[in-house]
Amino acid sequence: MDHITKFVSLDVSKETIAVAVAERGTAPPQYLGSVANTPEAVRKLVRRLGKPEQLLACYEAGPTGYGLYRLLSRLGVRCLVVAPSLTPVRPGDQVKTDRRDALRLAQLLRAGELTPVWVPGEEEEALRDLVRAREGAKRDLKRARQELSSFLLRHGIAAPKGTKRWSRMFLRWLDTLSFPHRATQVAYQEYVEAVRAQQARVDRLEAEIHALATESRQAPVIQALQALKGVGEVTAVTLAAEIGEFSRFRSPAQLMAYAGLVPREHSSGAQTRRGGITKTGNAHVRFVLGEAAWAYRHRPAVKAPLRSRQQGVDPEVLRISLKAQQRLHRKYWRLLGRGKPATIAATAVARELLGFAWAVACHVEAQQARRAA
Repeated sequence: MDHITKFVSLDVSKETIAVAVAERGTAPPQYLGSVANTPEAVRKLVRRLGKPEQLLACYEAGPTGYGLYRLLSRLGVRCLVVAPSLTPVRPGDQVKTDRRDALRLAQLLRAGELTPVWVPGEEEEALRDLVRAREGAKRDLKRARQELSSFLLRHGIAAPKGTKRWSRMFLRWLDTLSFPHRATQVAYQEYVEAVRAQQARVDRLEAEIHALATESRQAPVIQALQALKGVGEVTAVTLAAEIGEFSRFRSPAQLMAYAGLVPREHSSGAQTRRGGITKTGNAHVRFVLGEAAWAYRHRPAVKAPLRSRQQGVDPEVLRISLKAQQRLHRKYWRLLGRGKPATIAATAVARELLGFAWAVACHVEAQQARRAA
């Protein structure tokens, strides 16, 4: 970074960008005011600041996404998107304004005290948007089902014995119900239609996810991840979309910390204190791994669904999958035997499952790199 002469911080909001600049050296950073959050205003700002190759810019990750990062990159400006949760804060500083935030960021950028986040490519971000849209649809479906179930419970109506809830038979049974009062019947029909509409939305999104799982640039990694027990197509796509390149993590421990699956620790001297997991980082990765971990309650076995997913998979990936089954099954029951709650045991399994996923994905990415070379 010897060629960098100006460290530019951008405090980004929906409509404006507060700008501060720190020159190389020890001089205090200068506040340049705010500009509109538009491409034209950003281009004008870059021309005003000087040569793009002599600038290093940064802004905190937030709801505005990565559009500003990509615009600055096209203009030739190196830009960092930094993690707000890891930005140093002065103790006792109770005043927060755009101006103060921009000045503080410029100072920290020059000192090298900021932690950048990984910025996904446009294809990875599009896949991430699709996966998160499906998560939202599943939440809406769950809410619609709960509202319908509450309605039936209020009216003392129960499904026939032997009918699995939300199966095709259950949905056909719902069509046979009727109520004497018109208002009640209308309300019931609205609840049923809401469930069907949300289910159709989930089905559309999952069909698109299935198509991208075999067509996207990350398809080899997605297919390999499905060789792990408990990791279906949606889980594999979620991991690939949210993590991106697994090999950017030097070890599985780094990836576990990124997902917030490592325990909190507050140790001093001879005293060691560890608590629950940190829950920092990517909550989407943490959620799907938590769901997948419950599969390892059962004895190691390669049944029909897993066998079909493993067809044509690299032998090394199959070896890792078998090792994961044996190790994680033992770990789950060993923790239960020590008196740990099932949820804590499943969380521990999820953490190690992410390590096996890292090993699988790194193996596939290395193969892709060798073929490309």
